[in-house]
Amino acid sequence: MKEGIHPEYRDVVFQDMSSGFKFITRSTANTRETIKMDDGKEYPLFKLDVTSDSHPFYTGAQQRIIETGRVEKFRQKFGRTTPRRG
Repeated sequence: MKEGIHPEYRDVVFQDMSSGFKFITRSTANTRETIKMDDGKEYPLFKLDVTSDSHPFYTGAQQRIIETGRVEKFRQKFGRTTPRRG
């Protein structure tokens, strides 16, 4: 590998801001903040909105569906009373 052309690959803490879940992995992500972990070391911190700890797909939480009536409006505007035969 050529020297000086690759980003720094180091341990980084990723934190889920909605649940507080933290994990350490190696990454090249650029960060400005740092965090002190339980092992006493200070790591770069990368904040996330969603992780597997808070995403409904992984947690099994039911997703809310809000019906706004858009489908009915579409059918009224473009729907036909009898199917078109061609």
